[in-house]
Amino acid sequence: VPSDFKALIQRFYHLQSERVETYRLFEEGHEAYLRTGPHYDFDHYRQLVHEITQAFCGISKEVLEIKGKLHHEFDRPDLSEHIEKLQSKEKEKLELTAKLQLAKQQAQDHPEDESCQEQIQEIKHKIIKNKEALSEIMQDFKYDSEECD
Repeated sequence: VPSDFKALIQRFYHLQSERVETYRLFEEGHEAYLRTGPHYDFDHYRQLVHEITQAFCGISKEVLEIKGKLHHEFDRPDLSEHIEKLQSKEKEKLELTAKLQLAKQQAQDHPEDESCQEQIQEIKHKIIKNKEALSEIMQDFKYDSEECD
């Protein structure tokens, strides 16, 4: 974790883009998993979930270190609070993503059940709201971190 302010902020942005990329890989992996149905290749998917979990844990750990540095070394509780909110929304996003993946498999396994499609739409809507909240937090973080320039 960098020790100067600008490098710390840049590292935080880099970690957020790593998160986005990890979600993309997770989505792609799940789509590939669904294509293996009806006899799903669960072992391969479980390995993917394990790797994705490791990636998210590593990112979160470093983001929390940055949060601590911003709060204690740079006396920026405002920025550490944005990160706190962000971490909470990221956790929610991951939970929603997992629910969406389960719902998609359910819909694939039971095409006659229309409630599956409704559930997918409901979860997708929650993910959109979550992404909007994340975007807002990132905007606030950007604004507050640049005001001292």
